[in-house]
Amino acid sequence: MRHSRSSSPAMLKDFSVQALFMGLLTAFVGSASSFAVVLHGLQAVGATDVQAASGLMALSISMGVCAIVLSAVTRLPISIAWSTPGAALLASTGAIEGGFNAAVGAFLICAALIIVAGLFKPLGRAVAAIPAPLANAMLAGVLIGLCFAPVKAIGFNPLFGLPIVVAWIVVGAFKRLWAVPAALAAFVLVLAFGVDIPDGALGSLEQSLVPTVEIVRPVFNLAGLVSIALPLFIVTMASQNIPGIAVLKVNHYDPKPGPLFAVTGFFSLLSAPFGGHAVNLAAITAAMCAGQDAHADPKRRYWASLIAGVGYIILGLLAGAVTAFVALAPSILIEAVAGLALVGAFSSSAMSAFQAPDSREAAAITFLVTASGVSFGGISGAFWGLIAGGLMLALSRLVKIWKDRAQSDPGAFKRLRRQ
Repeated sequence: MRHSRSSSPAMLKDFSVQALFMGLLTAFVGSASSFAVVLHGLQAVGATDVQAASGLMALSISMGVCAIVLSAVTRLPISIAWSTPGAALLASTGAIEGGFNAAVGAFLICAALIIVAGLFKPLGRAVAAIPAPLANAMLAGVLIGLCFAPVKAIGFNPLFGLPIVVAWIVVGAFKRLWAVPAALAAFVLVLAFGVDIPDGALGSLEQSLVPTVEIVRPVFNLAGLVSIALPLFIVTMASQNIPGIAVLKVNHYDPKPGPLFAVTGFFSLLSAPFGGHAVNLAAITAAMCAGQDAHADPKRRYWASLIAGVGYIILGLLAGAVTAFVALAPSILIEAVAGLALVGAFSSSAMSAFQAPDSREAAAITFLVTASGVSFGGISGAFWGLIAGGLMLALSRLVKIWKDRAQSDPGAFKRLRRQ
């Protein structure tokens, strides 16, 4: 596909109503399907409501600007998203030593690692070399905790939890793409008509329509590096950036991955001081902008990504109001929406993790250690799960090599013992 930098009039000729609709739909689905996960993840690592709103706004604006820049320069439908698996990782990690300031320091380190992975090929290859079963098992272990939330919400209050789950099931049976937005709409209705809203809350909601920005002073420590930065980097690269490239290739686009990774890392670096955890290539919404629904002519589909970028910027400016509105409801309800949004990701990652028989035990260990949520030495289970699974996989491969050699040369072991 072409990468030429045509003039603005030529770009306007490529515009279409079809791309406009798909771009707006992409922005809505990309935000509505996972903002609950991001909000919960930021709050789990210590962000206040104001800091979480600031992080949401920074991420949305960074996503929008990054999508506009990359799509305009490359003339390719480059879709950008926030790291939903990364946010789920934050939710499972919880508060670390140093609080949200240490988390922000970890976000900056993660962004720097993404930039280096894009510019320094050996690091990018090292990430790609992480066994896929282990990466998927770690992701499944991270996601499973939030996937329990819909059931817990029903247990908390069936009148609140059931409408959210039923809306997701019924709408998803007809159109999977709209399942999570339907659950979100049910959450809004439950909040509006079922939850007792304190006096004066609506007044504060009006005030939150004005975007608020809060700069967080980063703190760099070992807990942030090992518990958040490294797992967030691995999850973002393995579950978002690399699949994002794959989606583009499936749709017959062939961009150079390195520069795209580096640019997303740069925008992650810009959003981190304001509380944003990571910006990356989109995987699910990438298929919306890169597919035929965006336009019959592949050369004109980049407009869908451009429009989606504009939509993300507009939605980002409303992040304060959204956060204030969500704060009026019991936290378990927004966690339920987040959990429903991650059911598909959990099922696909779990299936991929346990598909190959040779690595099944190692994947199981990775999954169990990660899902336990237990921290050792102040370091989260996601890191230890990857280490434990890696050691198990290495051991099983060594044993297999030894057995193969013993079968091919039965006398080798006896000679080794005599020596």
